[in-house]
Amino acid sequence: MTGPMPLTLASIRQAPKAVLHDHLDGGLRPATVLELAAECGYDELPADDAESLGRWFREAADSGSLERYLETFAHTVAVMQTPEGLRRVARECALDLAADGVVYAEVRFAPEQHLDRDLTLDEVVEYTLAGFREGERLAAEAGTPIRVTCLLTAMRHAARSREIAELTVRFRDRGVGGFDIAGAEAGYPPSRHLDAFEYMRANCAQFTIHAGEAFGLPSIHEALAFCGCDRLGHGVRITDDIFDNGGAEPTLGLVANYVRDKRIPLELCPSSNVQTGAVPALDKHPFDLLARLRFRVTVNTDNRLMSDTDMSREMLKLADTFGYGWSDLERFTINAMKSAFIPFPDRLRIIDEVIKPGYAVLIG
Repeated sequence: MTGPMPLTLASIRQAPKAVLHDHLDGGLRPATVLELAAECGYDELPADDAESLGRWFREAADSGSLERYLETFAHTVAVMQTPEGLRRVARECALDLAADGVVYAEVRFAPEQHLDRDLTLDEVVEYTLAGFREGERLAAEAGTPIRVTCLLTAMRHAARSREIAELTVRFRDRGVGGFDIAGAEAGYPPSRHLDAFEYMRANCAQFTIHAGEAFGLPSIHEALAFCGCDRLGHGVRITDDIFDNGGAEPTLGLVANYVRDKRIPLELCPSSNVQTGAVPALDKHPFDLLARLRFRVTVNTDNRLMSDTDMSREMLKLADTFGYGWSDLERFTINAMKSAFIPFPDRLRIIDEVIKPGYAVLIG
């Protein structure tokens, strides 16, 4: 029997991965942003070559403020207003994730932000799903099969969440797996959108909520207790309810205990959390504390363009920072796959037929 393969960026790329929290408008190729801008007449880009533009996105997102971080999306959303823009971005998203060894991806975006060129909400979703299907087909032909599920996001500062929830249910059998709310947290609690969440629950449909990223425990408590979410987008501030006992096992408060006992998945996005100031540095990220306390932690990219990252780089950073090995990365991947918004038999099949065999080779 051979020993484990060394943990490097190249070897992690070979590992089958699952991502639950990846934003479509946060993952464009810089060259694609330039080409689509030229095609649709958008002339407000801050750079005119791919390398400079990629660097601008990363540096603008590195400000330490969630609000400033969110401003970078004005440019990507601007070039995703046409049928071909949406299809191309979705197609390339699937291909880029597959090339990184991602076998299952949930990619989210907010249809309400893509209506500037007179597309309807339904058309926006149709063109995006068509792009994902094209990307899946091309990835399979390239020998890197991937399954992409789309999540529809409502903006928490707007008032269209019920409409987007209905859109989600309308497309549930055509590649849309769930619903989400996103945007600046402070001042926009999830309970403002209770109508949308009650509609989702009434239709036995699944949803996640961005909570506990820029805002603390009350945001998480509302998302769980009032809105009834299935997963927490980010959720890093759950640590506000975990108390150090000076070397002994930490004490968990009521909310933290509930999250752990109910196995509510945490969609943790390490690099992004550092960029937005949710945590001060990667070695201060609560990922490892939460993993050791056996919360259902998952590794995610959030926005690959703004964070200049992908799943392999996120995993390598965690392994380098916290000393993880292959069995840890496999556990985080299985955590994500168990938590996916697809039918249970499909989840099991990917775990048993793709993820476990893939890691068995790497573990040796």
